[in-house]
Amino acid sequence: MTADILFDRRGEWGVLTLNRPDQLNALTWEMVTAFRAQLITWERDKAVKAVLVKGAGEKAFCAGGDIRRLAGEAKKDPARACGFFREEYRNNAAIYHFTKPYVALIDGIVMGGGVGVSVHGDFRVAGDRTLFAMPETAIGLFPDVGGGHFLPRLHDGLGLYYALTGERARAANCMAAGLATHFTPTDKIAELEEALYALSFGGHAHADVEAVLDRFAEDPGAAPINDVRGQIARLFQGHERFEDLWAALKRNDGVFGIDTFKTLRRMSPTSMKLTFEQLKRGRDLDFDDVMGMEFRIVRRVMEGHDFFEGVRARIIDKDGAPEWSPASVEEVSDEAIERYFAPLGEGELELP
Repeated sequence: MTADILFDRRGEWGVLTLNRPDQLNALTWEMVTAFRAQLITWERDKAVKAVLVKGAGEKAFCAGGDIRRLAGEAKKDPARACGFFREEYRNNAAIYHFTKPYVALIDGIVMGGGVGVSVHGDFRVAGDRTLFAMPETAIGLFPDVGGGHFLPRLHDGLGLYYALTGERARAANCMAAGLATHFTPTDKIAELEEALYALSFGGHAHADVEAVLDRFAEDPGAAPINDVRGQIARLFQGHERFEDLWAALKRNDGVFGIDTFKTLRRMSPTSMKLTFEQLKRGRDLDFDDVMGMEFRIVRRVMEGHDFFEGVRARIIDKDGAPEWSPASVEEVSDEAIERYFAPLGEGELELP
């Protein structure tokens, strides 16, 4: 048990609080291991009818994994560092397969690993402070934690757009994209919590929870993403190879296309091609197979160059000038990308 993650019982609810507010509730190895163990306990406990997950403090639900610490460990021992991803992905799978109602209050920063402990549940309640992103291509990683499953299932190419650009989404955009299921203003979320805890469950637990969430749901306002949704669909859908998408962006002379291409030019070329292939394959895989695929990818990423360079440039030195290798999309071969997806032999991810 660690003080970085807290467990409580409220009424017929199991309540889990990510409790590292000074670190934006970033996940550690100990936290994801304890998280999954508690979910299994609550799954088996007939007195627990539903689970609610929230983040401590006012800034973040969860900003992801503790990347700085992870990069330091991976430099010394990539195989051991991947133990974190193994446990994190097992936890993501436990959430995806959890049979009782699962509610995540994502009123704050929700990025990377924070998306993984929210998006695979039944309900995600956004608030005024919600800020979603999968910014992994900017640090030489890829949108893991099941990104290969939920992102290609978003409509109009939004999944690939968010995955490649790391674009941030406020509550209205999260609702428009299908990343959040409900919006409740920040100043009413405490009241929503109490209403949920007061529930006396009947024989339809999910419907009981949804009825309360619907009662507190409000309109988040206009979603800016809808203004460019048609352009995203035209640019990001229908490509068999990343190079086709890259060429389409290169020749687009609209403001949106030009700005998007500028954004992508700052990202790791390897990460972009890897992410494109991850989402392309993930579109036709079930959840557990996606998690196995992502573990193969991350195991190889931890032995490469761009992840460590991205962390240095964005998180440690903060100079914003990563030196990617290879340095251009044209230099990243299909053969190099294919190696990330190759079987690991005895090191494969095993899910219960």
